Amino acid sequence: MRYDAIIIGIGGMGSATACQLAQRGQRVLGLEQFNIAHEMGSSHGVTRIIRLAYYENPAYVPLLRRAYELWDRLEKGAGAKLFYNTGSIDAGPEDSQVFAGSLESCRVHDLPHRVLTSAELTDAYPGYRLPPETMAVFQPQGGFLTPERCIEAYTAAAEAHGAEIHTGERVLDWEPTPDGVRVHTARGTYEADKLILTSGAWVGKLLPELAPVAVPERQVLIWTALKRPEFFTPERFPVFNLLVEEGRFYGFPQFQVPGFKYGMWHHLNQVVDPDTMDRATHPEDEALLRTLAERYFPDAAGATLAMKACMFTNAPDEDFILDTHPNYPQVVIGSACSGHGFKFCSVVGEILADLAMKGETAHEIGFLRLKRFTHV
Repeated sequence: MRYDAIIIGIGGMGSATACQLAQRGQRVLGLEQFNIAHEMGSSHGVTRIIRLAYYENPAYVPLLRRAYELWDRLEKGAGAKLFYNTGSIDAGPEDSQVFAGSLESCRVHDLPHRVLTSAELTDAYPGYRLPPETMAVFQPQGGFLTPERCIEAYTAAAEAHGAEIHTGERVLDWEPTPDGVRVHTARGTYEADKLILTSGAWVGKLLPELAPVAVPERQVLIWTALKRPEFFTPERFPVFNLLVEEGRFYGFPQFQVPGFKYGMWHHLNQVVDPDTMDRATHPEDEALLRTLAERYFPDAAGATLAMKACMFTNAPDEDFILDTHPNYPQVVIGSACSGHGFKFCSVVGEILADLAMKGETAHEIGFLRLKRFTHV
């Protein structure tokens, strides 16, 4: 059987793309080297932040608005709760990108928000004890998604619409053909009109020319015991991005897994091979992360309950890569999401399906295309 599209990597973005294409009547094959909702990549860990106030670039906000609509559609279709509305905090010194960029995105896109001093933040949300000079943007529509549930829901919806999903099947290589692509796996060979690469940290192995602009990095998350659990419920503790002198951190209320979950952007700056990355966690990981709770969230600075390693796949500018291949228009790329991509999976699935079927999309993705890298 020949397929309309083969998708390599059925994580957050691949599962959403499979669902979009299958719902549009396409014959879809999804190839996943692990299982669905696995812990080997970038789309696990129980919770993932979603926020409309976007300090990285206000150009992401229109994509986020559509992402929210599509997540809501998935929730209703699956009959399962996938999004939890906690509000979001972006905090740092007044002149920092985290605070000032978030505030700019709220103003440019007329997002409801409040600006809080550190003292006002603690009064409203007593789990926070940030430095006195810190300023915060509170945006009420932020919160978190449950990534494993989201991937399972998208995969189930894709299969319900006829998609064929293979798990435990690693892709060995692929090649362009005169009328599409041929993909070789450890189990067999498949052909299709289009190929969509949503393989995360493995994209540089499937497209070596992308290796310099899609660089895997080891990350570690930690859960610490709560001394005042009532301060860290989803109702009383907004998700956050925070810049302090130790670095840039992100975190969540307690949900399902006991403890306060948080991580540090670019952790130990460890570039890795996704096949050989050290997936264990170590005392130096713990020491680096515990500083945040001990200094700024003392009511959550109890014993370490758990740590997990995962990966970012970073572009040099820390934006995404969403595009067709410059030499092979039948190949669509959705990768290098630079650690902040999961919240966009729903809309990225729509974009990648558009690119595969039409070669274009109505979404504004010019700032995410490959042409910004002159050597690709």
